[in-house]
Amino acid sequence: MFTGIVEELGTVAAVDKHGGGARLTFLATKVLTDATLGASIAVNGCCLTVVEHDDASWTTDAQVETLMRSTLGDLKVGDRINLERPVRLSDRLSGHVVQGHVDGVAEVLKLTPESDGSTRFALSIPKDLARYVVEKGSVTFSGVSLTVAKISGTQCDVALIPHTLAQTTFGTLKPGDRVNIEVDVLAKYVESLLSHNSISDQIEQ
Repeated sequence: MFTGIVEELGTVAAVDKHGGGARLTFLATKVLTDATLGASIAVNGCCLTVVEHDDASWTTDAQVETLMRSTLGDLKVGDRINLERPVRLSDRLSGHVVQGHVDGVAEVLKLTPESDGSTRFALSIPKDLARYVVEKGSVTFSGVSLTVAKISGTQCDVALIPHTLAQTTFGTLKPGDRVNIEVDVLAKYVESLLSHNSISDQIEQ
């Protein structure tokens, strides 16, 4: 489990595609200070497993499903990536509960600088995910926990302060770029529970 608070900007060092999947190697330092084989690290919001590592890089295997559902298949050598280690039970939950299970891909529509120094991003999200996104609720884009400023149909607006722009890949995004989206898992659980309750009521009747 993660919180959507990016710890480090890493760099793609190698991409080896094979059989529809890929072996990816990333340059990093901070997230490797306590890394072990089999540990999890979120890359642009995708929970991946460390299969090799040293003090300055680590390698993971991405399956076909992961590449199809996320933007990891778009990565190329030299790209910057958002990295986060799993949350510890003793940590403060500064963002929100993030699983690292990407639901789909969103597209940046527009960037608007605001008078307070922040930048407002308008993103187009998949239609089947829009029902899980609510104004002032939480959403994760490329592993960054953000508050929904506005939701209108399939357009989701979020505002990022200069610090977040500097510490994440959002600082280099432009219209047309694709980002991973993970909706709030609590919304999906609520929908599932209500759906099962409705089915149970119909059976009893």
